[in-house]
Amino acid sequence: MSRKINTALFDLDGTLINTNELIISSYLHTLEQYYPGKYKREDVLPFMGPTLMDVFSGIDKEKAAEMIQIYRTYNLANHDKVVTIFDEVYETIKALKEQGFKLAIVTTKLADVVDMGLKLTKLDEFFDVVVALNHVKKAKPDPEPVLLALEKLNAKPEEAIMVGDNYHDIQAGQNAGTLTAGVAWSLKGKEFLAGYNPDYIFDNMKDLLSIPEVKSE
Repeated sequence: MSRKINTALFDLDGTLINTNELIISSYLHTLEQYYPGKYKREDVLPFMGPTLMDVFSGIDKEKAAEMIQIYRTYNLANHDKVVTIFDEVYETIKALKEQGFKLAIVTTKLADVVDMGLKLTKLDEFFDVVVALNHVKKAKPDPEPVLLALEKLNAKPEEAIMVGDNYHDIQAGQNAGTLTAGVAWSLKGKEFLAGYNPDYIFDNMKDLLSIPEVKSE
């Protein structure tokens, strides 16, 4: 049964902006200092999505905080050199804003780096609400970040869609009661995301404008 939505929540990295190479190089730079030659590109791909603390604690709990600091220093220094916006994202978000949609970012990044990405890609003009890792006690896939974004937007789960490039995003939306969508340009792969049963998978962000719940009659 179709339902109309007026709220769109977006993950940031790998969904709206292409930070993939920055994240991969940040992990490799950090891990190379502790485990020279051990980690290659394919080894760090599973680290995309979880929080830095989850990842580094799983490698070395005692040195996790130290590793995070090295990661963040490198990441911030190189951010503006490599981060870009995905095709049709700006145009789609702009169209949603003009249609009166309530918009928010729901991410596992810290707020300061979120602001950098939004300003660099000029998406900051569209998002009044950002729920970052340092705004919640539990990260995605827990529903807390999604529910907090909805609360800040004065929106209901049944009126919203959560869009992301990882299973954490899909499960967070499902756990909060929103519609969900995965993006086919995820490094995880379209088939991987399909395994988590999102309501939609977008081949291009502008596909969001054409789904029944959004498309004007």
